[in-house]
Amino acid sequence: MLNFFNTNAQSCQDMIDSVKKDNYGTTYNSPTSEAISKVTFYTKQIKYQTYYFAIVCFKKKYSYSCSEYIYQVASNTQLNYSMHYLESAGSAFWDYIKPYNKYLDCAPN
Repeated sequence: MLNFFNTNAQSCQDMIDSVKKDNYGTTYNSPTSEAISKVTFYTKQIKYQTYYFAIVCFKKKYSYSCSEYIYQVASNTQLNYSMHYLESAGSAFWDYIKPYNKYLDCAPN
């Protein structure tokens, strides 16, 4: 998997801002999940290459806000997540998004 961001040193927040800028994502809300508030998937074209990202918003304890983390994922991750998140957003995250944690190093282990 190509990793555009490793060649352009940026903070994790810079990566999130870059992916969100001028880009509409598809969001899957999880109001009943204890850990995940929502996951938004983005597709970004950079120098004639297509990159896929998931920005996961983890709920904060005793708060209505959440903490965002970015993952560079495969092209089929959104489809897989969307078919399973209603059963369990947590399980869908662990099965389909968490394995991509190593690519950007911008999410908790």
